[in-house]
Amino acid sequence: MKPDLFTSPDYFHLDELLTEEHRLIRDTSREWVKKEVSPIIEEACQKAKFPNQILTGLAEIGAFGPYIPAEYGGAGLDQISYGLIMQELERGDSGIRSTASVQSSLVMYPIYNYGNEEQRKRFLPKLASGELIGCFGLTEADHGSNPGGMTTNFKDCGDYFLLNGAKLWISNSPFADIAIVWAKNVEGRIKGLIVERGMDGFTTPETHGKWSLRASATGELVFDNVKVPKQNLLPNKDGLGAPLGCLDSARYGIAWGAIGAAMDCYDTALRYSKERHQFGKPIGSFQLQQKKLAEMITEITKAQFLTWRLGVLKNEDRASTAQISMCKRNNVDMALKIARESRQILGGMGITGDYPIMRHMMNLESVVTYEGTHDIHLLITGLDITGLNAFK
Repeated sequence: MKPDLFTSPDYFHLDELLTEEHRLIRDTSREWVKKEVSPIIEEACQKAKFPNQILTGLAEIGAFGPYIPAEYGGAGLDQISYGLIMQELERGDSGIRSTASVQSSLVMYPIYNYGNEEQRKRFLPKLASGELIGCFGLTEADHGSNPGGMTTNFKDCGDYFLLNGAKLWISNSPFADIAIVWAKNVEGRIKGLIVERGMDGFTTPETHGKWSLRASATGELVFDNVKVPKQNLLPNKDGLGAPLGCLDSARYGIAWGAIGAAMDCYDTALRYSKERHQFGKPIGSFQLQQKKLAEMITEITKAQFLTWRLGVLKNEDRASTAQISMCKRNNVDMALKIARESRQILGGMGITGDYPIMRHMMNLESVVTYEGTHDIHLLITGLDITGLNAFK
């Protein structure tokens, strides 16, 4: 295993816009990734196995619910801190960031914002410490970009709710202790339920054969007459806006995370261009290679400032869904292009596990699709600027 020599690019001195606390949080996360993720991630990816041993470390660096108040076990950090942690985790691997992103934005976020005090006290501290791991059930086999069409449903049976249906493409599901499940009641209203492992009729079969996010555990959620206690209903928000609010938080984290993947690819390609000699000199001295590298650092820099500004707006509670969609779409597209160009700089070596580029490229093919596809986010921007709905 090669040593992790990553050096973060900061071409326009963005660090000067961060607080000392921001830089400390980021650097702590970066060092943890170098020590705990980089040495094991290639083997985990090759074996298509999630490295469960890192869960405790993720909790220790505050990656689970960093913006959740300390009284519920979180670190009480701001949104830029959350973003910087996601950036560093995805620099290590998109699957590792996904695990933390799901735990924070798709499990802890709805319990904190939509749950009652009893639910917050019961679940949030254990989720923050990693004692419990959660997942989020919205997508179904026939309802991806149109989650409002879901068929998973529940009915009131007096002492409990009876839940039936299935969810697909669920990160963390094979080992999750709880699932935040979105289902329709008999009136067709979407509500959130906390489903716990061990409930009769609740199973989580794992998805195999992935070429992307191979170091992340993905599976299904299957509900066959599952009796869910009524106290497990999230009472404070319902309708499609409830799960979409969670996705706003998760997409914000992805926007930061994609920069991490792009920076890792760029840094690898830059270093390789100085070390690899052809025709008697480093390949980085050729114009076409410099063009690639110059365009990479330009796009990374633009994404850094776009995302930093989004973080400021998020801290002020002024970031709109459309702004988050634009940032997620831009940054993931940017990262994919940089991964592909970086792979070309490395030539044949770029497809091997000796370097992280091909792994990032394959991972980003999932990231560009999940939590809102590239095209759907484009239409969200279109709706926002025209007021005209292209979805219907």
